[in-house]
Amino acid sequence: MARAWHLEFEPAPMSKKEQAMADRAVRWIERLRHTKDRWFGAPFKLLPWQELLVREVFGRLRDDGTRRYKRVFIAIPRKNGKSTLAAALALKLLAGDGIYGARVYSAAADKDQAKIVWEEARQMAELSWLRRFVRPYTHRLVVQQLNATYTVLSRVPKTKHGLDISGVVVDELHAIQSSELWDVLTTGTGARANRLVISLTTAGYDQAHFCYDEWEYARQVRDGIIQDETLLPVIYEAEDDDDWEDHRVWEMVNPSLRHTLLPDYLEEEARRAKHIVSRQNLFRRLHLNQWTSQATRWIDLKLWDAQGGHPIDETDESLRDMDCYGGLDVSSVSDMTAWVLLFAPRDRRDVVYVLPRLWVPEARLYDPANKYAQQYQTWAKEGHLRVIPGNVIDHSVIEEQVVRDAERYRLRSANIDRLFQGHQLTVNLQKRGIPIYPMGQGFMSYAAPMKEFERLLRGGGIRHGGHPVLRWMADNVSVRQDSAGNLKPDKASSQGKIDGITALVMAIDRWMRHSDSGGSVYEERGVIVL
Repeated sequence: MARAWHLEFEPAPMSKKEQAMADRAVRWIERLRHTKDRWFGAPFKLLPWQELLVREVFGRLRDDGTRRYKRVFIAIPRKNGKSTLAAALALKLLAGDGIYGARVYSAAADKDQAKIVWEEARQMAELSWLRRFVRPYTHRLVVQQLNATYTVLSRVPKTKHGLDISGVVVDELHAIQSSELWDVLTTGTGARANRLVISLTTAGYDQAHFCYDEWEYARQVRDGIIQDETLLPVIYEAEDDDDWEDHRVWEMVNPSLRHTLLPDYLEEEARRAKHIVSRQNLFRRLHLNQWTSQATRWIDLKLWDAQGGHPIDETDESLRDMDCYGGLDVSSVSDMTAWVLLFAPRDRRDVVYVLPRLWVPEARLYDPANKYAQQYQTWAKEGHLRVIPGNVIDHSVIEEQVVRDAERYRLRSANIDRLFQGHQLTVNLQKRGIPIYPMGQGFMSYAAPMKEFERLLRGGGIRHGGHPVLRWMADNVSVRQDSAGNLKPDKASSQGKIDGITALVMAIDRWMRHSDSGGSVYEERGVIVL
């Protein structure tokens, strides 16, 4: 069902100081006044979801007294009052924090879009008590007593390097063509202890866009997959399988419905979308916050979590009594490698046990370009991610582990990515008696094991032990589909790594190729058909 931040979010108790800070922020913002339509001149009374957001942003403190949240990612459908709220937040950063020398900016895909929030803030200031302190200029608001400014920026990033930013509001993040402006603005806050980056967006249609990366990261923080206490993810979105005509879905993802968004408007837009097919994706993006790219999320995380079972103990003697199959995905010499073992009881076809082994070069744990570096470090400390010294994968380490597993377990056969350039690793393993075979990466190779994976998942038959890295990868997987309905993993459109799931599907392929009698259902005259 649709996800609504204010209904799902469970705020932790606040200290007295935090509560006082939160109360003060709410009072400060509610002294501002609306600037448009039927609310013109009325006090800005925060809606419940807006008040919760304000309390979290300005109330939560770190041990050093600074704000806990340094970034706020607001993903919400259109017409829910996000620009008005953003304007109020910008004014709070400009004049309500009491910080001398504040430098606040508005940015967007172009200067006209960036000026929308800034103009809203300017009018709010002029209609309220702030007019005594805030002096407006063409593209800047100034509070002389605090030497503080709030400025509109254009989209050209080359002029923005060197900015000292205390706060920034980035509107419609999905519409910004390049991540360069975003990178410049976020890195420009590094010298400010109470920095705050506020991004606002509706869904887009290009899942290769950097906004989708930010969205996925925020969603995984929300779901507890990634730990990042500096980010507040405020996400309202319909799920992929939600009925876009269901009024209950509309209610969930539009928290300002009946306030800033009128129900009859949504009814009208839905009627048009029902009769004009080309408008359905538009309705889903703008009013349900659904990304409408062709890439499709494959694994239902609720199903995945429901069948984790107990952590798989590699020393468990019962594993030795099962047939074992492997999948080896060596994606890159400088990134993650996955060797996944699948254990299948001989008397059952409805359950398998999964033991993943995942490696990463040590350099990736501290690479500033790796946005998952902190999570990699945590997983490494917990023993879920194996670290190879240096900045490349040492294939000899992988080779020795595969051989040890073959000696310990009843390894019947294993697959390795046919496109993998490390041909020598395959040759070495085969010379050492490991039955490992190159597997193609097209639809024909993946069609059958992908369907088998789905059968097992829906039947509750994948016992993966709740491995956190594998769970993260399961949540990342997107797939491609051909005209015949066959599926294969799509690394290009998947957000984050999926190597462990790819290796699991490869292992399932080997399992499917073996009959209950011990031979392969694909073997003819001693030749394995690939």
